[in-house]
Amino acid sequence: MKVLRYIAYTLGTLLTLSVIGLLIALWAYQDIPADVLEAKYANEASRFMNIDGVRVHYRDEGEGPVIVLVHAHFASLLGWDPWVEALKDKYRVIRFDMTSHGLTGPDPSGDYTVERTVDLAEKFIDAMGLEELSIGGTSLGGTVALHFASRHPERVDKLILLSPGSLEGKEQMKRRGKPGKSASVLEYILPRFIPEYMLSSAWGKTSELPQDLVDQWYDMWMREGQREAEVERLRQYEAGDLEGVIAGVQAPVLILWGEANPQAPVEQAPEFIELLTNAESVKLKIYPGVGHMAVQEAGDITGADVRAFMDGTLDLPDQKHDGAASLSDNETSSH
Repeated sequence: MKVLRYIAYTLGTLLTLSVIGLLIALWAYQDIPADVLEAKYANEASRFMNIDGVRVHYRDEGEGPVIVLVHAHFASLLGWDPWVEALKDKYRVIRFDMTSHGLTGPDPSGDYTVERTVDLAEKFIDAMGLEELSIGGTSLGGTVALHFASRHPERVDKLILLSPGSLEGKEQMKRRGKPGKSASVLEYILPRFIPEYMLSSAWGKTSELPQDLVDQWYDMWMREGQREAEVERLRQYEAGDLEGVIAGVQAPVLILWGEANPQAPVEQAPEFIELLTNAESVKLKIYPGVGHMAVQEAGDITGADVRAFMDGTLDLPDQKHDGAASLSDNETSSH
């Protein structure tokens, strides 16, 4: 009997400690209220607009021809700061937080498919009254920009793709599939080392990962409802007919790619260019030592190249009509 009481006491103690540990973890990783994050990260340029039931955070800066910038998965519009500085003296630069990201937060509809994401971007652009524009995107944002340019070739003057992850995203889904039920734990417990690992594993070789960028990503992920929304976005992702979408682009295209990109290898560039069968022209620039987070790693030089492309002064061969150069011929110093 004493043995049984001892076992029962031990199991009860372990259960109690487990419950206490879980409660501490849930408290430690509790959501950050939206208004707290807005007070920290919104500025005088920040605006909010209701788009099909979603309160979209955006910034609209500068005057002149319009360029819309679409951020990467897990990131926010804050990542575009270097390009905004390079462009806003001559161009009107508009950027927004996608749903499940930044200060926009979750979509009340619960729909995080690529189609819904592109539809919301289109409705935002329409609500801003933009008839003609250039559009740029990185990673998932590049996929959104591709879809918009393919849907509306008559409205897009130029298309800019930075570290495009469309092809690699499709391959990853084939290899790994969608997140299972175990991913749900991230909705409740999200240590800071997870966004830090994601950033560091995508970082290049030209600089150290800034810890304030890790803090920014972590804060945005901890926004109320954001973690559940991001898990749902991953579960709902379908690449669809990417080849057909890419072939639908007619505008001049600038592709910027980090040579040390571990997520979307630069070796995919020739395949990407080959799929742009109807683009007016295609220019490619590769940055040695730069990884997937090229705006944060090489903001000055990538911003200067985008500015030159928008100005019509970027001296690069047309990969479609001048003959495709080798990848090494398109490299430039990232310093």
